[in-house]
Formats: sequence, structure tokens, C-alpha cells
Amino acid sequence: MTTDFEKALEIGRPPNVVKLFPNSKALIVSGKFIDRAMIAKGSAMTIAANGRSRFVMQGALRAAQRANAALIIEIARSEGGANAYCAVNYWNIARQVDSICNELGIKVPVAIHADHYGIKKEEDIAPARIEIPTIFDGGITSIAVDASHMPDDKNLNANIDLNPCIPAWAGLETEIGEIKGNQGLSTTEEAMFLIQGLNAHGIFPDWIALNNGTTHGIEASDQGIQIELTAEIHNALEKYNISGAQHGTSGNSSDRLREITSKTKTTKANVATALQMISWGLEVNDYGNAILDENGDFIKIEGQGVDEKVWEKMLDYAESNGIKGGNFKKLNIVFENVFLGQPKDIRERMVKRVEDFVYNILVNVFNAENTASLAIEEIIKAGSYDPGPKTGKIEDPQEWTSEKIVERAGAIVSDKGLEGDFDD
Repeated sequence: MTTDFEKALEIGRPPNVVKLFPNSKALIVSGKFIDRAMIAKGSAMTIAANGRSRFVMQGALRAAQRANAALIIEIARSEGGANAYCAVNYWNIARQVDSICNELGIKVPVAIHADHYGIKKEEDIAPARIEIPTIFDGGITSIAVDASHMPDDKNLNANIDLNPCIPAWAGLETEIGEIKGNQGLSTTEEAMFLIQGLNAHGIFPDWIALNNGTTHGIEASDQGIQIELTAEIHNALEKYNISGAQHGTSGNSSDRLREITSKTKTTKANVATALQMISWGLEVNDYGNAILDENGDFIKIEGQGVDEKVWEKMLDYAESNGIKGGNFKKLNIVFENVFLGQPKDIRERMVKRVEDFVYNILVNVFNAENTASLAIEEIIKAGSYDPGPKTGKIEDPQEWTSEKIVERAGAIVSDKGLEGDFDD
């Protein structure tokens, strides 16, 4: 008798995944199915775990299996693009996830997401048309086109220009308002402009990411996510049936994240810095933000995470290269092979620490427990690797020509905040 998992494995993996891994038992699927599973459960979101290392990916996948939760593993362009600071990248992340799932017998649906595919200027669009198909060739099943650094009309046009490079079955995220804390907060008007314009051009994103008051990396204040702003924007977009993607999750308390889950339409929550710090064995608070000592230095817990001698080497490297605070992320690519060369018990404790943290978040904060079964149900219901869009065309294309897009954008009053590099 064929189980639901076996049926989903047969029909639910997209063509690029089947081609790469024809004999695999890993259920790598479109991000669309992960979103649908959270919607089916209601008031639920899952972790999009930034796979900065193999240890983070192993821990997150083990936690998802324990929780029977659908999961997203992702890497951002700054982390794993052409100028990567991680050994995990756009082109090998699917291979690593597939390997881990088969090795450990993971049977929950997993999407592989290319996070923050950044377009910072119009000149970035032409090379992106070449590069984006290559990452899908590498096994990516979901992408975030992030042109939020540009003015509203250019953000919209970049999304339109690049959409033909993205398979119709793939999960799609778009972004309004660059993630920069309390600077340049997103507005309902800006979000409506982006989603209406995309809809008019037959583009129906699964998620929208906002600048709703949070930051990437280590959170320096407790302001964090603005729940009311997020809910207001999500409610305004209700007829377009789009979910929220929450960035900068690491710096926010469990209570605030529960509110995001219960009071907004968010189904995807990015967690990056917290998982890195936890795998290394650093002291963190209950929601993964690194705790610093009186000198502003990280606190390594003895007997947790990386070997103490390895941590000393990391500190020496950081000091000699002027690396401090959040920029410790740049140690990932330098030390990944060192981490892999540690004794088995050290490697296991790195993974287990991530697993326990992610499991708690999935079950006790994000309400994602048992969403794996719901995702499998969605695959079987669709009878395909592509469930199709959640909505149809509502807007009139004649009202969203290139000229009218520029005109409409010119009437938007918004504050983009300070200039600077806000990538993570």
C-alpha cells in the first residue's frame, strides 16, 4: 500500500529536483506548499532556517522531523551568492539538504529558498537574468526577489522584468521597504502599489516581506517587530491572498513572535544569526539573541558548540582581521571545514543545540507542529508539484503600464530611511 508520503514523493517534487536527485527519498518541494500548510493549520508559521553551515541545516531538519513540521531551508545572496561569506551557497544548498534528509531519514516536506536575491540598481537586472536560472538548475525551489533598495517604481519593474526567469511552480517572495530597523518603515500605500502592480502583470507572490521595525543580525534594542503595522498591511492586502514573510526574527522575544503568528498573516519567519550563534555554543537569551559581556564580547559556554580550541582560533582570526559583533558571520566560510574536522561528539553537540532551539520555536512559538502532514495533503490534493497561485488577476493591466507605474509611484509619500548596507 502506498503511503501519503510516498505518493507526495512521487508527484510533489518539482522537475529540477527530480532531475538532480532521481532516486532520492527527500521530499523537497515548492515553497508554495509550505505556505499552504501554514494557512491550512491557521495562525501558524514555520522557520526559514538560514543554512549558514551543515550543522545548522542538520539541526533544523532534525527538529522539523521531531515536530512533524513543514520547513524551509534558505540562504541569502549575501550569505551564499557569488560573493558568499558561507560555504553553503545557492548552488550546493539543495544537494546538502537532500543528502541530510536521506542520511537521517527526514520525511517532512522541505523547500529550498533563495532568500534576498538583491537587486540594488537597474544594472543588476541583466546579470540576474543569467544567474537566477542557474540557481534553479542547482535545486532551488523558492525565491525572494528583493529590489526594495530601489524606489517603488523600479522595485516593481525589477520584479516584473525578472519574473520570466522564475519557474511558475516556484515559491515567490517580494519585498517592500528595506530591512533597517525603525528607519524607513513600510507603509500600506507602498505595499498595495507593489502587489497591485504585480497582480496586473499576472504575478502572484506567495509572500511579501516588510520593513516592520526589525533588523538583520544582532538586535541592539528591544523595539523589534511592529505587530500593528504588520497586521494593518496584511489586512489591506487581504483580497490578494498573500502571506507575510518575517525577516530579522532572531532579535525578537518569543512573546512578540507568538503575536506575529496569531495576529498577522505571516507564514514564514527567517532565522539566521540565532542559529549560527547557537551552533557555535555562544550564550544567547531565550529567543536566540547573543548575550555580550561587559566588554561587548560574546560569551562561549564551555562544553557547548565548537571545541574551545577552535573558538580561540576563531577569536584570534577575528581580532587579526578587525571582525567584530555581527560581522562574526564572516567566519562561516573560513571555519566550515575546521568545524567538520572536529570529533564526532563535538559535531553532534553543535547540531543538537540547534535542534532543540528550533524544535521549541516550531512547537511552542510558531504553532507549526504537524504541518508536515498538512503540506503532504496539499500536494496530494493538487496532484502535482505545482498547486498554482492563491489568487487570480484582479487589477487592470492598462492601469499599470510603464508610464502609469512611474506616475503612480511619484504620488507615494514615504520615508526610505538612512542610506547604507543593510544586508545580512
